[in-house]
Amino acid sequence: MSDLDLFGRAASAAPPDGPAPRPMPAQPPEELATQPLATRMRPRDLGEIVGQARLLDEGRALRVLVEADAVPSLILWGPPGSGKTTLARVVASHVSADFVPFSAVSEGVPRLRKIFAAARERARAGRGTLLFIDEIHRLNRAQQDALLPSVESGLVTMIGATTENPSFEVNGALLSRARVFVLEPLSPEALRSILDRALREDPALTDTRPDEDALEAIVVAADGDARRALNALEIAAALAGPGRLGAEHAREALQRRVPRYDKSGEGHYDHISALHKAVRGSDPDGALYWLARMLEGGEDPLYIARRLVRMASEDIGLAEPRALGVTIAARDAYHFLGSPEGDLALAEAAVFLAAAPKSNRVYEAFGRAREAARETPAEPVPLHLRNAVTELMGDLGYGAGYRYAFDDPTHHIPQTYLPDALGGATFYRPSGHGEEVALGARLERWRARAGDAGAAGSSGPEASGGADGSPPPVHGIEEDA
Repeated sequence: MSDLDLFGRAASAAPPDGPAPRPMPAQPPEELATQPLATRMRPRDLGEIVGQARLLDEGRALRVLVEADAVPSLILWGPPGSGKTTLARVVASHVSADFVPFSAVSEGVPRLRKIFAAARERARAGRGTLLFIDEIHRLNRAQQDALLPSVESGLVTMIGATTENPSFEVNGALLSRARVFVLEPLSPEALRSILDRALREDPALTDTRPDEDALEAIVVAADGDARRALNALEIAAALAGPGRLGAEHAREALQRRVPRYDKSGEGHYDHISALHKAVRGSDPDGALYWLARMLEGGEDPLYIARRLVRMASEDIGLAEPRALGVTIAARDAYHFLGSPEGDLALAEAAVFLAAAPKSNRVYEAFGRAREAARETPAEPVPLHLRNAVTELMGDLGYGAGYRYAFDDPTHHIPQTYLPDALGGATFYRPSGHGEEVALGARLERWRARAGDAGAAGSSGPEASGGADGSPPPVHGIEEDA
């Protein structure tokens, strides 16, 4: 069964169990006339809610809890215009509790104290309190802490609505006492159903006859937001007047399509994650798209530049050593040019990274080296690697046996460069991609030479030469070109 089949305009039967829904109080016609279309068309029962079948279909957890009058404290998380406030009000009409709204924007702890005092009076009379907190992510820590005892004791049942990820914006103690339900952006079919209902039922639109392409333009530009769709329809109808509403009216009402992007919220992290994964997956088209989305959404271009530099080191590495230079140059170019000219430098860097051979071997090697450093923080530097900057240090053996690499025709002399506790450790293991192919072959030759030197009995500082400074035996190896 589709969302629209279940949640169309047709009245739904009362649930077989649990309390019948209490009708929401009707508003006087003169008051309704002054309200926006989105408010006038707000659903008043579960049967009118469109597009959230995953939450409200028969047998789904939220619907079962509502119909059983057993709604726990919960948080409704979803994008703007997905129906969070509407759903909270409809839930309130189905449960045996008084609905009390609270604005996290304009109210504070003193107001909460009054709400809790009134809730205690209701409890004595056998009634519950359903506390609706709009934009719960705007509550500060003190306000969230003030909520905690009353929510935990059941004095109030809390419903919070938020456009932000509760994991980031709601403290753990409060989050653990509430169930989170996620609302999805409304589908084009759901938005079209909402517009059709408004055209059919709202008195101000009874003489409006929209063209099909006008409605399609509004649905596309709404981006899953019912409020945006209804507001655009209302403005377009006012521009068109009675009769035909054409695509030109819809375009004028919509103006420029504003991207949905939050520079400080979850969207910020989701978009940069998508850009990073497109680069790592060698998809220049995906990289360009997510870069453009972030720039169009108002993201700081220098933040993107910094992330591109990170990608060059983490995902491309020495498979394409030029990548780091390209991203640094892109950062400098943007800093020099600004937008929009500098945006192209970021696009060039993103395409270069996506098309480059990939290797995370330096990233992994540094992780292994850092872990070893944490496990051996007190290991002394071997004497032959120390500088003898005083006569006493020379007498103590500082620098003794060290061989200068350029004294050998190959510019490589096997020596020990790690503490004794890490002898033989290998952190960096080149991949078989890009420039790391040649780099890996070179290191393999050097490591084989070091192994030969060790097999000949030269290990530790002594491997670098005898007491008289004479070089150790050099085994045949082709000179590195």
